[in-house]
Amino acid sequence: MTAAPLPDLRLSVIVPAYNEAATAEAVARRLRELPLRLEIIAVDDASSDGTGDLLDRLARDRLLDRVIHHPVNRGKGAALRSGFAAATGDVVVVQDADLEYDPADLPALLEPIRRGHADAVYGSRFQGGPHRVLFFWHAVGNHFLTLMSNMFTNLNLSDMETCYKLVRRDLLQRLPLTSDRFGFEVELTARLSQSGARIWELPISYSGRTYAEGKKITWRDGLAALFHIVRFNLFPPSGEWRKR
Repeated sequence: MTAAPLPDLRLSVIVPAYNEAATAEAVARRLRELPLRLEIIAVDDASSDGTGDLLDRLARDRLLDRVIHHPVNRGKGAALRSGFAAATGDVVVVQDADLEYDPADLPALLEPIRRGHADAVYGSRFQGGPHRVLFFWHAVGNHFLTLMSNMFTNLNLSDMETCYKLVRRDLLQRLPLTSDRFGFEVELTARLSQSGARIWELPISYSGRTYAEGKKITWRDGLAALFHIVRFNLFPPSGEWRKR
């Protein structure tokens, strides 16, 4: 796929939030500090800790452009699909509300798309950027899932599970995404590969959380990801979405 440069692009940042009242405001403020044209859309996935009310206040204070509320908890993938459908920028990215990922990395990640070289850019936690030292087996699991995904997609990614995936909105909104929970990362990667998208990868910093600090993903999500790798790669939906 060929695409023209986007010299004055606008970035839509989708912030899925479930019980992130402790960090959501800091995320919004750090995003607003960026020297970028931003649209920030937060999606509250039926939080029980006051996150929804906090996000509404941040919208009134113009730190967020829009808040979408799910009346029942539907999962991260469903929250992202709601945000993607509402996005109006040239490029879309996910920003988790827990500050594991640093918004300061976003301007550099935008450059391959801005120059017209890429349709999607992955921010890799495993290409040498600064990172908090945490769990050995989490890293092993991430490398294994990335390896399995690469075997099906024939991509050479180093971090398939990264949150920072910047995608041109015109491409993203025509991909048939269906995953409601953590299978989203696998599904998006499969659909980008199947669409023939030009994907770049750049190093990012990473400050992971411990479970005591609120980390939610578990080994069960890793097992589910293996199933999703097979499902989304071997059984892609039919339709016109692959046509460039």
